[in-house]
Amino acid sequence: MWSVVKSVLSALLGVQNDHQRQQDFSSGKPTVFILTGIAITFLFVLILVGVAMIASR
Repeated sequence: MWSVVKSVLSALLGVQNDHQRQQDFSSGKPTVFILTGIAITFLFVLILVGVAMIASR
């Protein structure tokens, strides 16, 4: 599971190398990567909302 999270975070930041990207596409189920990406994006948005609420006080 950690490798999927690491791969998704690298892809979101745009720093994933070509070898890792090809390895991700050849092994693993796409749904795992998609759901992990959605979860990480949701957590990122929640963090931004929390920071904005704290900053507006």
